[in-house]
Amino acid sequence: MTPSYLSRRVIVERLSLLNHLIGQIERLPLDDEDAFFADSRNVHTAESCLRRALEALFDIGRHILGKAYGVPAGSYRDIATLLAEKEVLDKGEEGIFVQMAGYRNRLTHVYHEVSSAELFRVCVEDLGDLASIRSAFLSWIRDNPHRIDDPLSDADGQA
Repeated sequence: MTPSYLSRRVIVERLSLLNHLIGQIERLPLDDEDAFFADSRNVHTAESCLRRALEALFDIGRHILGKAYGVPAGSYRDIATLLAEKEVLDKGEEGIFVQMAGYRNRLTHVYHEVSSAELFRVCVEDLGDLASIRSAFLSWIRDNPHRIDDPLSDADGQA
């Protein structure tokens, strides 16, 4: 792959989707476990929004690697590792993103083993990790406006 410019459109669309999905999860009754489980739609919303939010983050990461560095990533774990190698993420963020890759794979491939209680716990305890990686991407993007076909304004990333 040959490095080129990141697409502003791709970045803005994925960030917008990510922000929407995080908002959907945050609107669930995560402060009341009984209320969360009282309506089965909450579990389905949590699972769908979480999986799609992870996909959006990995899409952004893959886009950065491919366009900015001309580096293909074979797996979700590779995306996290390569982003750290390119100093898009620091080592702590890499570890978080590697864990996210594993969880995305669980949600996609062994979904039948992911319990409702586990989804609730992840939404309560780990939702901030999505925002952490989003912030790392936004910081890198703002530090590298020359790598984007049309640099982002502050409103685009809603950081």
